[in-house]
Amino acid sequence: MSTPTSGDYVIRAVRPDDWPRVKELRLDALRDPVAHLAFLETYEEGAAKADAFWQDRAIGSGERSTTARQIVAETPDGNWAGTVTVLIEEPGTEDWAGHPVECRQGHVVGVYVRPEHRGNGLVEALLDAGAEWARERGAERVRLMVHQDNERARGAYRKAGFVPSGTVVPLVRDASQNEVEFVLSRPS
Repeated sequence: MSTPTSGDYVIRAVRPDDWPRVKELRLDALRDPVAHLAFLETYEEGAAKADAFWQDRAIGSGERSTTARQIVAETPDGNWAGTVTVLIEEPGTEDWAGHPVECRQGHVVGVYVRPEHRGNGLVEALLDAGAEWARERGAERVRLMVHQDNERARGAYRKAGFVPSGTVVPLVRDASQNEVEFVLSRPS
């Protein structure tokens, strides 16, 4: 069997009835060996959330939302291989770290690709779809935050056209650690 390429997936927004799969993929992501560098919650915290939380998440970032979009990559046999979520941040507001938002922008969060689907261009396809969605909603820039020590993610983001902006933010749960802002350096 050959390794799948990014063109072997259906890239789409989640739907409300996808909530069990949204939950399953997130919990799998929180089990990843670098989850402590990639996500702001633990597996135990995610697993403790009620089904209503996951249902709300699938609606709030689903195909009808104009402020957030969770995008998944689906294999031909219907399994989910990866995901990204993009949040629209409005000028005049503050971001999650308390910094002013100066322009309408897309903020990429929750990036995860299952290990067996890595290295084939899928993360780039997901990030491209997220950037395209944000730009269609008037985003002037697309950004993400990545832990200073998450080299695997930093490399994947660079490959997808993101570069460090120079902004560094102390990590919420451990101020001795930093998150580095990356911005998309090429048009989507």
